[in-house]
Amino acid sequence: MFLLFYIHINVQCLVITVKHRKSTYFSKQWFLHFTYYLLHSRSPSPNTSFFCLQSILHDADIQISAIFKLQHRLEPKLPPATTPIGEKKKKKQILYDYLLYRGLHRSYCTNHLIHRMFFCMCFTCCFASFLHSRSSSRERKRGRWEEEQRDRRFEGSGPKRDKEREREKEKGEEEKEEEELLKPAWIRCTHAESYYSNDPMDQVGDSTVVGTSKLRDLYERFEEELVKRQERAKAARPKWEPPKTKLDEDPDDSSSDSDCESDGEGSTCSSSSDSEVFDVIAEIKRKKAHPDRLHEELWYNDPGQMNDGPLCKCSAKARRTGIRHSIYPGEEPVKPCRPMNNNAGKLFHYRITVSPPTNFLTDRPTVIEYDDHEYLFEGFSLFSHTPLTNVSRVPVCLCILVPTVLFVHPLLPCVQNYCVRGLELFASYLFQDILELYDWNLTGPESENEAAGCQRFHFMPRFVRFLPDGGKEVLSMHQVLLYLLRSSKPLVPEEEIADMLQWEELEWQKYAEECKGMIVTNPGMKPSSVRIDQLDREQFNPDVITFPIIVHFGIRPAQLSYAGDPQYQKLWKSYVKLRHLLANSPKVKQIDKQKLTQREEALQKIRQKNTMRREVTVELSSQGFWKTGIRSDVCQHAMMLPVLTHHIRYHQCLMHLDKLIGYVFKERCLLQLAMTHPSHHLNFGMNPDHARNSLSNCGIRQPKYGDRKVHHMYMRKKGINTLINIMSRLGQDDPSPSRINHNERLEFLGDAVVEFLTSVHLYYLFPNLEEGGLATYRTAIVQNQHLAMLAKKLELDRFMLYAHGPDLCRESDLRHAMANCFEALIGAVYLEGGLEEAKQLFGRLLFNGEDLREVWLNYPPHPLQVQEPQTDRQLIETSPVLQKLTDFEEAIGVFFTHVRLLARAFTLRTVGFNHLTLGHNQRMEFLGDSIMQLVATEYLFIHFPDHHEGHLTLLRSSLVNNRTQAKVAEELGMQEFAITNDKTKRPVALRTKTLADLLESFIAALYIDKDLEYVHTFMNVCFFPRLKEFILNQDWNDPKSQLQQCCLTLRTEDLPHTHTHTHTHTNTQEYTPWFKGLGIQQAEMGAAMDALEKYNFPQMAHQKRFIERKYRQELKEMRRERERQEKETDEAEECRK
Repeated sequence: MFLLFYIHINVQCLVITVKHRKSTYFSKQWFLHFTYYLLHSRSPSPNTSFFCLQSILHDADIQISAIFKLQHRLEPKLPPATTPIGEKKKKKQILYDYLLYRGLHRSYCTNHLIHRMFFCMCFTCCFASFLHSRSSSRERKRGRWEEEQRDRRFEGSGPKRDKEREREKEKGEEEKEEEELLKPAWIRCTHAESYYSNDPMDQVGDSTVVGTSKLRDLYERFEEELVKRQERAKAARPKWEPPKTKLDEDPDDSSSDSDCESDGEGSTCSSSSDSEVFDVIAEIKRKKAHPDRLHEELWYNDPGQMNDGPLCKCSAKARRTGIRHSIYPGEEPVKPCRPMNNNAGKLFHYRITVSPPTNFLTDRPTVIEYDDHEYLFEGFSLFSHTPLTNVSRVPVCLCILVPTVLFVHPLLPCVQNYCVRGLELFASYLFQDILELYDWNLTGPESENEAAGCQRFHFMPRFVRFLPDGGKEVLSMHQVLLYLLRSSKPLVPEEEIADMLQWEELEWQKYAEECKGMIVTNPGMKPSSVRIDQLDREQFNPDVITFPIIVHFGIRPAQLSYAGDPQYQKLWKSYVKLRHLLANSPKVKQIDKQKLTQREEALQKIRQKNTMRREVTVELSSQGFWKTGIRSDVCQHAMMLPVLTHHIRYHQCLMHLDKLIGYVFKERCLLQLAMTHPSHHLNFGMNPDHARNSLSNCGIRQPKYGDRKVHHMYMRKKGINTLINIMSRLGQDDPSPSRINHNERLEFLGDAVVEFLTSVHLYYLFPNLEEGGLATYRTAIVQNQHLAMLAKKLELDRFMLYAHGPDLCRESDLRHAMANCFEALIGAVYLEGGLEEAKQLFGRLLFNGEDLREVWLNYPPHPLQVQEPQTDRQLIETSPVLQKLTDFEEAIGVFFTHVRLLARAFTLRTVGFNHLTLGHNQRMEFLGDSIMQLVATEYLFIHFPDHHEGHLTLLRSSLVNNRTQAKVAEELGMQEFAITNDKTKRPVALRTKTLADLLESFIAALYIDKDLEYVHTFMNVCFFPRLKEFILNQDWNDPKSQLQQCCLTLRTEDLPHTHTHTHTHTNTQEYTPWFKGLGIQQAEMGAAMDALEKYNFPQMAHQKRFIERKYRQELKEMRRERERQEKETDEAEECRK
């Protein structure tokens, strides 16, 4: 038996339009789940189910437009229900309560069958209003719990962690499938009416649509009534002269070029001088005293100004360059578009979507009614003068909001009913008059003062309705302008206020609900626009009729709350410091407890002050306010556009950097990461305070906040607890991208690549130079001063992303940052293009002349390889030394083409010159050290994505050090094959340093004879497996550093200062060692180890407990393996005896 529903879409998809929530959802998956649930319901017959469902959907005002066939015996082919029975009951009850609250349940909710079907339909469709009506605090706690659970799962055992990764991967694939389903099959535009003409005879240039005289009249009306309204209101108000500050007293000094001309330690971008301290308090008072201020708790935007002073304090010379000043290298002025055409031939159309839409879906979206249909706002379309390549994803994280990704989808030229002038008028009205984004410049500095310049991007709001067969209809732009003109009317007309006060409570509540979430504007005020959160009509004086009150819930800027209060910050630091000291103290005194309590109470007292709270409630009279027709969802989407345009413009200017480098990056984000300084943070693509003020005034009321710890988890690197937490993480088997969004990790890799390239070329080009001379030359090449010069050749300072502040104002600091950026660039080229591309780039920058560059790049082979170009293994028969080395080759499974290279690697310094090896192994030890550094660095960079540069350095030091290298050399038996000048041939006990040199020389011989891949394999077998033991045993730190960390945790709150005076002769001073050793460093390490073993340090005990709880199973397996090895060793010794 079949159940037929006639609708207009394929069997694969179901489209449901929910009028109550003004949202539309597509999904094939939920349709199958609903079918499965419907078939399992205990309905008397399919017909009964059909009519019940039909009545439910009709009563809930839900229209179905789809077609599908259901066979009643289709159960085996349907997917299993995704929700367990127990969870279904809980969620059913939650939804039922929600429906009771919304008044949607009606009388049929008491029927069991109908309730089940209606619950299934509502729940599987995932009502946006239900998801977003939960309290923000509950969502925040759940998000933090889920993050912590996910981190614990990923840090668990191997198989379990692999399963979790597979689940995450499957989840990502499902999201991609849903994204594909969301793409419309076809798009059309609403009727052009008499506003546009697509007659080919009317077209000019490359346009497909031209505006008529009726459209021109509409534009003039819109410009006169809405766009110029703000300007007229400001002109009508008396001009206000603000009191001058120190920066206003002598503007010539602050912008003179003389400030930038200084020596190596001088300033390049400081304003006037360091002695002039900008008075922040005076600037805040000046802004508070503005006579046109709408409310004392609402902050407004001024061009070039932040909430506490000027946006840019740089000198005039520094303002002419830098991404921080919105100057993108390679940008040229854009030829202006024809205003009354759609310029379809020169504009590239893209659709912008947001994922996840957590903070962009509201239960009161902006809706335009046209031709008896409702068109919902879904986002913006972007028109670019150049095609966008490699910018499909734009990661965004506003403050501590839920991380968001903007997707840019190219569209076919199917949406044509618009003209450029209409887009510019709408942008001026929304971005300038409503949101007041005065510092968002889309033309570029080159054409800023030229009237003929065109903006690089145009934006069109997309109001859509969904059509059968997966289609979508977009509202023409002239209808959007007509809607804004119709909506522009007083919020509370003065002539109707008396009647409105006489309304019934239900009628007033209905009107107030309609106004809730709406953006209203008061032209000429600062700020001009605000979001309505409540509308109250309470009359406190019965003799005087007053306008209703607009209630707005806003956020005070951080500079004016307790978060920006210097006294609070100082007190908070002292509180955290004392709390940490008491936690590590073996015996806490009562006076210290009282001191901690007093500071906690003082912090709480500051937070509870009305003038210090972040959340504020603003009450405004509705007199003078006008409706705009725009709601908070439009503003929320609009605030993403500056971030998107900054990302696009920066990625386009990186193409210019590709030409300077001589290599085109496939992954543009990798190049951006190499250019990102640690001080850089997302600034909304413009003035950050302007964006924050506009979001607070016009954005959604209750955005979903993520956990602050999650956002800073991968950026925080200071503190002993952070160090222990990060260094306790094991390496990942599968390479994964890092969540650290600055270039320190790439600089760590690039430093090893630069050192390796320099060492290899110097080693081959100077075959007769000893290791001391090679080290001197290498130091001259890899030092920061020289690398900064190479970075200047590439003009990296024009592409670097760093904070717009005093961090890199000094020339020395900027040069150091440029050197690090150059190393990060080399690391990025090495990661994507390989060693050869990095070598070519480094060679081109080192030498401008072609002859010198050819010599550097095409170095000769090793002298031992020159003597025997093919192989020298024929010499084994006549050389006892080489014959002995064949045993070592068989032991490691590698047979050298030039075995004399292996002989030279095992030749100690004490051996004189001989014709077999042509010298000793010290030069090879110089090369081998750089090779090991590179291989170890690359491995750690890939397999430890959450470790910062300092953490990676600690791990590398635990691998590439004399102790570990000597241990590996002993395990391989290298000491038995060492070539010495001892004629007795007795076994010689080699020092740790000598054994380490033997191993490094062997690494160099392996690289020279084979290639870098052999070295990778060797270290994968002999070195990298030891990392797990180092991490579990906390051996990544030397005993001396561990002792210092433990002692610092036991320090007093204020360190005592003691002054000692010594008067004696240098030759007569006596020193008493605390521990004996072969050297000073070894003696210090021994003394530290002895102190750690004898004394009880709380920090060491905490670290051991932390590792024991985290890796209990791994530690047991490691102990069993160690006992087994010791047992085998004892048995072998007994057999020898």
